Parts: sequence; C-alpha cells; structure tokens
Amino acid sequence: MQNIEFIQKLTIPKELKERFPVSEETRHIKEKRDAEIRKVFTGESHKFLLIIGPCSADNEEAVLDYISRLRTMQDKTADKLIIIPRIYTNKPRTTGDGYKGMLHQPDPSKAPDLIEGIIAIRQLHAKAIEQTGLTCADEMLYPENYRYLDDLLSYVA
Repeated sequence: MQNIEFIQKLTIPKELKERFPVSEETRHIKEKRDAEIRKVFTGESHKFLLIIGPCSADNEEAVLDYISRLRTMQDKTADKLIIIPRIYTNKPRTTGDGYKGMLHQPDPSKAPDLIEGIIAIRQLHAKAIEQTGLTCADEMLYPENYRYLDDLLSYVA
C-alpha cells in the first residue's frame, strides 16, 4: 500500500492557458517556427536543427540572457541553422530525492508546488518567445504536462 497525501487538485491545462494566455504575436511566431522545423524533418529544408542549452533551467534571468545570446547566433546563421534553445525545467532523480527542477519547485528556497511550477515554466517559455522570437525545447519527464505547454514549445524530448 502506498502512502499518498492529497495536497490540492491540479488545474487542468485549458484553465491554466486561459489564465495565462499567449499573445497573437507569440502564437504567430510559434506557428512560423514550427513550420520551419517541420520542413527540416520532411526534407524540404536543408538547414540543420541545433538544440542547444543547459540541462537544467531554473533561473529565469540567466535563461533569458542565454537565449538572447543565441538569438544573435541565429541571426548570423539563419541560412544554415534553426537554433532551438533547450529550457529543460525538470531534473530526473533516480531515488526521488533532491531538487527536481523548476516544475516541482519554482523557488528552490520554498516548498515544492507543482501548480506554481507549471505557471513559472509557462511564463518562462512565453518570455523566451516574446523577448527573442525563439521557440524552445523542454524535456517532458511527465508527458501529461505537455498539454500545459503545447502552445509554446517547438520541440520536446
């Protein structure tokens, strides 16, 4: 028998997206980027996809600074590359102990809070698009979480 403690009901993706919607401009950027990426996979484009970035993204300021630098590189290499920044917000733990990333604990100095984590990740991915025009990749250790971010992510591992 498992020892499970109910803490709170998780907001469904539709409700969360209504509370934290993406702008029309952001939606347009994502659609355009997804179309470019799709052309690479179908062979219509000879560009290379470059999925690059840190394994663990848990500091918004540092992540946005890094992605803004990648934007500069994307502009210089646009004829050859499509750069997809990695904003991996989960940290897999074999034993379950330790910091599990922004998804579970958006503020490492506070107690874990999955809802606040999903909101923080959603806002981080939206800011990345708004500030740089680059849509990003994230890691889905829990595939059901993709529904909270599917309107923001262009690549999922």
